Amino acid sequence: MSATPSLSLGFIGLGVMGAPMAGHLAAAGHRLTLLDADAAAARQVAERLGPGARVAATPAEVAAHSDTILTMLPNGSVVQQVALGEAGLIHGLRPGALLLDCSSAEPWLTEATAAALAERGGRMVDAPVSGAAWGAAEANLVFMVGGAADDLARVRPLLDRMGRAVFHLGPLGAGHAMKCINNLITALTFSATAEGLVIGKRYGLDPAAMVDVLNESTGQSWITQNHIRQRILSRSFDDPFKLALMRKDVGIANTLARETGTAAPLAGLGQQLWQAAEHAAGPEASVSELVRWVEQLSGTAITPGAGPRQG
Repeated sequence: MSATPSLSLGFIGLGVMGAPMAGHLAAAGHRLTLLDADAAAARQVAERLGPGARVAATPAEVAAHSDTILTMLPNGSVVQQVALGEAGLIHGLRPGALLLDCSSAEPWLTEATAAALAERGGRMVDAPVSGAAWGAAEANLVFMVGGAADDLARVRPLLDRMGRAVFHLGPLGAGHAMKCINNLITALTFSATAEGLVIGKRYGLDPAAMVDVLNESTGQSWITQNHIRQRILSRSFDDPFKLALMRKDVGIANTLARETGTAAPLAGLGQQLWQAAEHAAGPEASVSELVRWVEQLSGTAITPGAGPRQG
């Protein structure tokens, strides 16, 4: 079998997700031009990746050295600024270059960004991820893709290198739509699980035992399997995903509901609750702090062990 050809790639956004993703691409032999808002972080990543990696000063410089540019950024507004702003990608875009956006972004902004790039001969695919920081580190991400089939075929080897599953949801923007719906469902599940555990704790049940039951019953979820015992019962509240980013994705899903004329009362209520939790916890808080906010409402901590019934 022939070796995978070395490609000239750009990677913008080297945080807890982007840095390990870039590392997997470098390990595959690709040449990377790197950029991050934190220039020191970009230099540190480049040093770890070795001689095939270099640091750029602007998005335009990244584009000038890359046939495919990957972005892992906080939202669609930041992606749009990186792509179209002063010294943006569009000012250095190679003919036929492709922007592979792995951010969690607003589909309508993705469509507008892609339209502007297309006027300069550029292509775009949206491929947000599920799998969290450990999924990025272990190349175990799930990609939700929107874009043309031939564009997906072009970037599929890169996605396969960084993840374990790729789902083509439809045209451009479909990946970002699926991502916000996934996170809406996760957020509502998280809220319901936290409230249920508080009710049980106040009734006198042991939350550790409750999690065991949930994980063998119909209440089982990613949250009960991967978050409650690890982040809440341990009292670490340290998931690296930001509460503000989850609230953002819930808001995007509610906007899609309005645009499509969809009645989604639970989603709307969930948005209000996550906004309140973010206000209480602050903009840099871990998503785990949603549970601390639920605890504060009832004056009850979800700690291991049964206690006296409250009421």
